Amino acid sequence: MNQLSVTIVTPTFNSMRTIKDYMEAICAQDYPHHLIDIVFADGGSSDGTLEYLKNYSCDFLLHFFSNPLRTAEAGKAVAVKQAIGDVILLLDSDNIIPDTSWLSRMMKPFEEEIIVASEPIAYTYRKQDSVINRYCALIGMNDPLCMFTGNYDRYCSITGKWTKVIREEIDKGDYLSVKFKADMIPTIGANGFLMRRKELLENFEGDYLFDIDVLWELFKKDPELRVAKVKTGIVHLFCPDTRTFIRKQNRRIKDFLFFSDAKGRKYPWSKLGKGKVVLFSLSCVTIIPLLIQAIIGYCRKPDIAAWAYHFVACWITLWIYGWGCMKGLFVKEQASRDNWKQ
Repeated sequence: MNQLSVTIVTPTFNSMRTIKDYMEAICAQDYPHHLIDIVFADGGSSDGTLEYLKNYSCDFLLHFFSNPLRTAEAGKAVAVKQAIGDVILLLDSDNIIPDTSWLSRMMKPFEEEIIVASEPIAYTYRKQDSVINRYCALIGMNDPLCMFTGNYDRYCSITGKWTKVIREEIDKGDYLSVKFKADMIPTIGANGFLMRRKELLENFEGDYLFDIDVLWELFKKDPELRVAKVKTGIVHLFCPDTRTFIRKQNRRIKDFLFFSDAKGRKYPWSKLGKGKVVLFSLSCVTIIPLLIQAIIGYCRKPDIAAWAYHFVACWITLWIYGWGCMKGLFVKEQASRDNWKQ
């Protein structure tokens, strides 16, 4: 069987903090380099990101396009439309591939025609990363609210599951072959997500690519399709410090409210249930549930600083989302990208 080609799609915007590690990890892959190309969509970097990439020496093709709308979702839309590979890999500029065989393992499931996409089952935990990045790797998500709603898609050390969404799994050894029920899928589609180009383009149009919306549309059309959850991880350098975490959570809620109202998001967020959001709020206020969760997590993976951050992350999320929703009753606006950096 001929090996499939892969186009790596990466939006950039002042990404110098992570782009060196990002590129070195790709160059180290044992997947044939003549089958790899990268499409960058830049939102107007002013920190030297583009200059660094254009001068980078590697043995696969790099393509550069402008992303005038500046957001990551707009950048993905720009880049995906330029992709030529059989498979598209959505890899953010703060994603670091953890080992040399990663891409080969992620591409292997596509030998089964029924599998339309593949994704790592976990985030890679590294001791050298910031406390917040270690915490996010351990809970398997960047937003602790998702643990309460259950629609996360990476292994969580607290729950011992990679998602709480109902699904059918077949263990294929190096990966799980997964079929979801028709009424709900987890928030798959980012941070090292691979999908066949044909199916992605057929289920996407417009100036913004919301990965979970694309998958939702696809599985509604053909519920027999399957996704591979490969038994590996991906490094996500999400936040170096609490200030950045606050900024990113604020951006998340602002963009969610804006696009839900103005752009017609498709994923049924309302099905997650207000009761689960209330449970999250009560857990933050009473603290005891958060303490129990942190203890469970620590027993599975000891890291005092990371698990202590569970309280901080939950409180910050509750405050920012609560205040953001109240403000959103009167004004819905997209988060500013001025002075943004990775």
